[in-house]
Amino acid sequence: MSHEIYQNRWRILSVVLLGPFMATLDSSIVNVALPDMAEKLSVGINTIQWVVTSYLIVISALVLIFGRIADIIGKTRVFQYGFVVFSIGSLLCGISTTIEFLIFSRIIQAIGAAMTMSSNQGIIAATFPAKERGRALGLSGTTVAIGTMMGPPLGGIMVQAINWESIFLINVPIGIIAFVLGKKILPKENLKENTNQFDFKGAVLFIVAIVALFWAMLSGEKIGWTNRYIITSFTLAAICFIAFYTVEKKQDNPMLDFSIFNNKLFNVSIICAFISFMVIFCNNIIHPFYLQYVMKISPGRAGVLMMVFPICAGIAAPISGYLSDRIGSEVLTFIGLTITTIGLILIGFLNTEATYLQIASRIAILGLGNGIFQSPNNSIVMSLVHRSKLGIVGSINALVRNMGMVFGIAFSVALLYNRMSWEVGYKIINFVPGRPDVFIHAMKFVYLSAAALCILGMTLTIFRIRDKKRTQLVLH
Repeated sequence: MSHEIYQNRWRILSVVLLGPFMATLDSSIVNVALPDMAEKLSVGINTIQWVVTSYLIVISALVLIFGRIADIIGKTRVFQYGFVVFSIGSLLCGISTTIEFLIFSRIIQAIGAAMTMSSNQGIIAATFPAKERGRALGLSGTTVAIGTMMGPPLGGIMVQAINWESIFLINVPIGIIAFVLGKKILPKENLKENTNQFDFKGAVLFIVAIVALFWAMLSGEKIGWTNRYIITSFTLAAICFIAFYTVEKKQDNPMLDFSIFNNKLFNVSIICAFISFMVIFCNNIIHPFYLQYVMKISPGRAGVLMMVFPICAGIAAPISGYLSDRIGSEVLTFIGLTITTIGLILIGFLNTEATYLQIASRIAILGLGNGIFQSPNNSIVMSLVHRSKLGIVGSINALVRNMGMVFGIAFSVALLYNRMSWEVGYKIINFVPGRPDVFIHAMKFVYLSAAALCILGMTLTIFRIRDKKRTQLVLH
């Protein structure tokens, strides 16, 4: 690392953080505008949901590919042009007059988001020395929390005061400013002219596998898990994943070097990250329904209560990152998962008699646990590989985050309706009017199942700590 990059590291970080901020703000700002979009574009809820899901699927399909491209042509270059593509997509979203063109524009936007997401952690890890990396990644976690937190209230105000198009158009000047600042501040990478071949065959197989898998998972509850299209889609995903693994093993320059997964510590960290995002998205999907359907809380107040989570996570993340630089990351990830588990169990036992204070305090515990966990876990993942692979590893981290979100949505919705159907004695796929007890019963089951997954993560972390201590004893 050059002296100039080290001196400019905090300025570099401030530009890099604009990437995750824009991407998370845009994914959370859209949800609140969906009803207005559906009305203005004359479409139903099932159709308008694709504005959200198309964005999520495309990021997941491309983030790994852009991580590999970033390692070949430079993380800074991929990151900067990600802002350009994202801004073009945002402009197209803002001038959309049909649902088809809006979904197409969201796909362009998602390509730009995948470019910035694939590179930001790699740039941070390459810019900061190991003793400061936790703090920098902690601030990245805070930025994600702030983007997520600001989305719903900002979106609500803009839709009400201006129109739904404005929530996309606001990104255009931010993206242009970020690109100009990036040109001036971000480090220039001295990569030799590319001798590496890009693995097109692996890239195509991976895209098909992810799109097929995520489409099936996000559509299964609506059209039925035994529907022939869902079964075909799952089968296609499985075949493509197996073919992808086979192709990558034979490639001289694979898109994904599977030797990364020979490190047990890396694998445990990735599994724990997946679990943490999965359980958080179980909460993100179920909790708004509890607040609005069971507790009859207005959408505005429900939004304020939901903001408790990102506020607590945003406060905890940089503190946890700072501590991980001082005392190590493993113990902090265990503490984070433990507090997350306690939060999930406590929320699972909420009922129709709960007060605002009880609801807010339990969400706060969940946010605190998640904030403590993320920065140290990211720090472990990014410290286990060579600098030449920071792009692809940052992408694996982003992919795992997105996969956790999708699995969390599919798992929680399927389990909720399954338990509600079991309780009433017939199949249902909606809230049962006048029977909040049915929802409470199913909700408890979802949260306790999510807590059980977190306990699995805690157990893996204990083994991780024990293995590290054993290794240190052998070395000494």
